[in-house]
Amino acid sequence: MTSEKIQIKKLSKEKFENLKIKDWPIWEKEASEFPWEYDETEKCYIIEGEAEITTEDGKKFKIKKDDFVIFQKGLKCNWKIIKDIKKYYSFE
Repeated sequence: MTSEKIQIKKLSKEKFENLKIKDWPIWEKEASEFPWEYDETEKCYIIEGEAEITTEDGKKFKIKKDDFVIFQKGLKCNWKIIKDIKKYYSFE
């Protein structure tokens, strides 16, 4: 489903290490809700927490601990953080 604006995957330990994810900066946010727009493609790895992302067309995506997520450039969505979230992130 590469046409999706949001892709959620599980990474092997090898892939996680190859991407050098632990070298990426960390972003944290408490339970809250807010609109967001991506002006760059973001890749992130959820360290802890849980969120529901709703796209402009009403599709809902749930992300949680150990998910590797790609948010495509141009995506407009609404974040609803259910459990305080912490993630590694990288922009392209």
